[in-house]
Amino acid sequence: MSDKERLSPDYWTPEGARPRLFLAPMEGLGDRFFRQAMSELGGFDEACSEFIRVPKNAHVASLARVYNSIETAPIPIAAQIMGEDLDHVAAMTIELVNRGAPRIDLNCGCPSNTVTGRGAGSSLLRTPERLHDIVKAIVNVSTVPVTAKLRSGFEDTSLLDENLLAAQDAGVAFITLHPRTKKEGYAPPARWDLIARAKEILSVPVVGNGDIICVDSALEMLKQTGCDALMIGRGAAQNPWIFHEIRAHFASEPSPRNAQGVITFIRRFQSLITDVMPVKTQVNKLKQLVNFLFGSCPDKRKELLRMRCSDPSDLADVMVLELSGETR
Repeated sequence: MSDKERLSPDYWTPEGARPRLFLAPMEGLGDRFFRQAMSELGGFDEACSEFIRVPKNAHVASLARVYNSIETAPIPIAAQIMGEDLDHVAAMTIELVNRGAPRIDLNCGCPSNTVTGRGAGSSLLRTPERLHDIVKAIVNVSTVPVTAKLRSGFEDTSLLDENLLAAQDAGVAFITLHPRTKKEGYAPPARWDLIARAKEILSVPVVGNGDIICVDSALEMLKQTGCDALMIGRGAAQNPWIFHEIRAHFASEPSPRNAQGVITFIRRFQSLITDVMPVKTQVNKLKQLVNFLFGSCPDKRKELLRMRCSDPSDLADVMVLELSGETR
């Protein structure tokens, strides 16, 4: 394994006992505003951009401008790319490394039909040989670690082993596995046994992703799978304080969770989207968060989703009041 593929032991255990914690890339939900608001709360060790699509007719330099290496500073942010053309993904890799990306991640999991219909995302899971070639094209030109985020398959898991080994053989530094197929979407429970399978057959580290919503589920994933690190996406939207809770557990400290942390996140998120998008879009972005933050309170969630407001700050105020327990 070359130096650029190897990550030090300190990378995987940043504070001794606890595993490394990643904020997952999430197209649509996990945009730059979400990441920036989350980074101000902190708790995670590394973020990753949502995918940068690299089509066959890509103007690489223009597309790469969406990546900002200091977006979540001081927390590092990797750059995720998605594409099927060897030359273009290689060119994008060079561009992103020059822009300061500390790691390049290949998206092999996006289930969108628009994406898979063009041979990218989770469609790569149908052809392990092609997956290998694309990863290899990226590794060959990268001076930073290259990783891959996979689902467990396209329609089924029959090619899981082949896909995992193809990515490893092409030179990835580690693999993140979301153990649902493209066909399954997000509906059934994530199959953590498949993460355990990845650990069994791979020599590179494995990052577990899927259905981590609290400290107990984080610990259970580690126990069941033996994975080297945890990546949390939707669980962080449900509870932006989750990374701090996991840290507190491993430090044998009382849980630091409090409403104020989530309130701080909402206030910061709302301030970031103000003046950069139309009012209606701002309201819709806040309601997207409502679906997650109030997922355990369906009646309150419905009430907030039905709320009509001309000022997004009104909706943010109500969300804050509800979370702080000041309403009756």
